[in-house]
Amino acid sequence: METKMPIEIQSRDSDEYILNMGPQHPSTHGVLRLMLKMDGEVVKDVVPYLGYMHRGMEKMFENKKYEQIIPYTDRTDYLSVIPNNWVYCMAVEKLMGIQVPERAQYLRVIMAEINRIMSHLLWYASFGMDVGALTPIWYAFKEREELMSLMESASGARFLHNYFRFGGFKADIPKGFIDGVKKLLARIDDDVDEYEALLINNVILTNRTKGVAPISREKAIEYGLSGPSIRGSNTAIDVRKDEPYGVYPKFNFEIPVGKNGDTWDRCKVRMDEMRQSAAIIRQAIDALPAGDVMAKIPKIIKPAPGEVYTRVEGPRGDIGLYLVSDGTEKPYRIKMRKPSFSNISAIKELIVGYKVADVVAILGSLDVIIPEIDR
Repeated sequence: METKMPIEIQSRDSDEYILNMGPQHPSTHGVLRLMLKMDGEVVKDVVPYLGYMHRGMEKMFENKKYEQIIPYTDRTDYLSVIPNNWVYCMAVEKLMGIQVPERAQYLRVIMAEINRIMSHLLWYASFGMDVGALTPIWYAFKEREELMSLMESASGARFLHNYFRFGGFKADIPKGFIDGVKKLLARIDDDVDEYEALLINNVILTNRTKGVAPISREKAIEYGLSGPSIRGSNTAIDVRKDEPYGVYPKFNFEIPVGKNGDTWDRCKVRMDEMRQSAAIIRQAIDALPAGDVMAKIPKIIKPAPGEVYTRVEGPRGDIGLYLVSDGTEKPYRIKMRKPSFSNISAIKELIVGYKVADVVAILGSLDVIIPEIDR
């Protein structure tokens, strides 16, 4: 049986050809394959191939007890551990009517915003390498390593923290944690200014990214983009504001947006978000109450039959979780809405008509994490 190629070449005499970018390409941020139809160096069409890391996470969830699932949520996106813990725990807490103590609510915000800064710092470092700038990684990892050490002191793990529990946290923050965060916050704004001058406002990068791959507000909404990928298109959509959770309503912060929706705007938004995250953390630390960090919950987790959908704002955008309980110790169904999947759906809209060298910068501006797409 003859199989049809997903991309057709016009004729044998054409200058068009197929170029496979990935799945081993270092700039595809995981194991992503882009089948590019090229005319010289210009991209004429693209088909993204996913599934090289598919692990069946959601089906694994359905075969585990509720409390056993929390460590797996860490691994759906290894750079958004805290938001993924949070969205799952929030769903179970809603079904069971668990009230999280106020101190734990404030600590959840602090941890989530630290995680956002950590994720954006790694994006900054990897994006710099994608476009040929090695120096930024030595700058960004200075703060990132300090933040990882603080997270390790609280959770016991440096990378995959597994810190959340239904009703709060497995333990309170250790002595010296707040002082360490304050020390870093005292210089973070100046450091972000330095990072921005080094790379984002560098004349070479601005020439490569300004006006490149713009996407309108309307198109971004149609594709379901979220996070910095949609906020770069002058669209102030953010779950923390639109559907507030935790104690976010108690804090004053802005939603950074871009003007033109191009590659540069998507990058600039992440730099501004780090400043806003630092502002949120300062407010949360100043108002951090005393008290317990764990609610009293049943020893056996058995939510009443029902369904719930919860959302949080992760570093890459809107993370959603749909959970169905049948009253047993294991969930009947779990389905996650991950931002990278929706964000990469716009790849054809963004890169067709640009050169293959632009593809790396455009893809990097979306900050796609492949494991959270494949799950």
